[in-house]
Amino acid sequence: MKYEITRRDALVLGASAAALAVTGASAQEASKVKAADVAAPSLPIEKGASLRMLRPVRFVQADEDVFRANAAKFTKETGVEVKVDFVGWEDINQQTAVTANSGAGPDIIIGFSDAPHIYIDKLIELTDVADYLGKRYGGWLPLARRYGMRSKSKSWVGLPFGASGGPLVYRKSLVNAAGFDKVPEDHAGFLELCRKLKAAGKPAGFALGNAVGDGNGFASWALWSHNGSLLDEEGNVVINSKETIAALNWVKQLYPTFIAGTTSWNDVSNNRAYSSQEISLTANGVSLYFSLKNDPATKAIAEDSEHQFLIKGLAPTSPMAGLTLNAMVFKHSQYPNAAKAFLQYMLEKDQYEPWLNANSGYWSQPLAAFAEATVWSSDPKVAIFKDTMRSPYYNGYKGPISTATGAVSADYVLIQMFASVATGAATPEAAAAEAEQRCKRYFRRQGR
Repeated sequence: MKYEITRRDALVLGASAAALAVTGASAQEASKVKAADVAAPSLPIEKGASLRMLRPVRFVQADEDVFRANAAKFTKETGVEVKVDFVGWEDINQQTAVTANSGAGPDIIIGFSDAPHIYIDKLIELTDVADYLGKRYGGWLPLARRYGMRSKSKSWVGLPFGASGGPLVYRKSLVNAAGFDKVPEDHAGFLELCRKLKAAGKPAGFALGNAVGDGNGFASWALWSHNGSLLDEEGNVVINSKETIAALNWVKQLYPTFIAGTTSWNDVSNNRAYSSQEISLTANGVSLYFSLKNDPATKAIAEDSEHQFLIKGLAPTSPMAGLTLNAMVFKHSQYPNAAKAFLQYMLEKDQYEPWLNANSGYWSQPLAAFAEATVWSSDPKVAIFKDTMRSPYYNGYKGPISTATGAVSADYVLIQMFASVATGAATPEAAAAEAEQRCKRYFRRQGR
């Protein structure tokens, strides 16, 4: 069965049928997702309302196909025209900043993770919709609450749509040939494996460039697995620590085992390197596995691929924060009720479950009830992604999320710190001190 159905096919089939076609589920299979009988908030749609939405480009074609089909259903049912534009991952932060600062542009932007906290004063609250959806679908998962709610309050400024986990993906035969049953959980063992893969001509590869998902994800993993953090629980900057120095020294040793060029990698670079068999170990969402599985030319690579949680190192659990799609509505919108009604509609079972299934595990659910969606039993190699939004780790860990923590992530402070040490441009001590100063400037602007 062809994996990437066309947009026209999706619209013809309808959202539910398109999703089932993608996942291979039977059209007669009943949904197991339970929805409680809860009164929806009153959102009278403004006369003449129309909406424009901006969101990150899809990695799985069916993401866009079913999303657009759902938006078309909303228009048909309400009369509200919705224009959805998809933009590159590296562009979404910049375009969100322009929208927020100019007070013009899209009504709704689905940004990444902590983006609503950067522009919190430019957004309308979404608490009524969030409370309704939480009660209806078994509650919001921890990462969704962390990114959706204003710190130290019960008000919502974002509506998370899902998170993309980035566990390890590796060639089982090559890891076995290097003398390992699976990827070791300790730093020394991981380094030894990477050295042996390099010697065998099939190195590892992790993004050390300004990549929204892969670069920030690698930096956070390296830091958290050494029990380091950007902030302490009270929100003080603690990046310049012995734990950070240890993480930087580890990456300095690890970097020579990588394929050349990772300091300029973006969010598609490792996909290409793994697919072309240049590398045998990386971290990625499920899109890589499915793109290999559904192409006869690369199906054997998919069969030889395994997923494993990011190594714990010194951390109590795998330190993997899901890259989260997080919707926000701007105060400049002339149609706030229509915007909120649209987001609510897109997260209701009839629309959300087909979209979730169509993504084949690339995005995992923010609401507990959707753990019963068909996608999570469709392929054993996908199950690892199901609980991504139960992670206790997040951008800004361990402190409160704020404008400043969002800026640190958006400006790639952590990945640039690691890249400077990996390439020999700075010592671990100098890089940690510079990162500390950069972070403190953001927090001073915030008034801390």
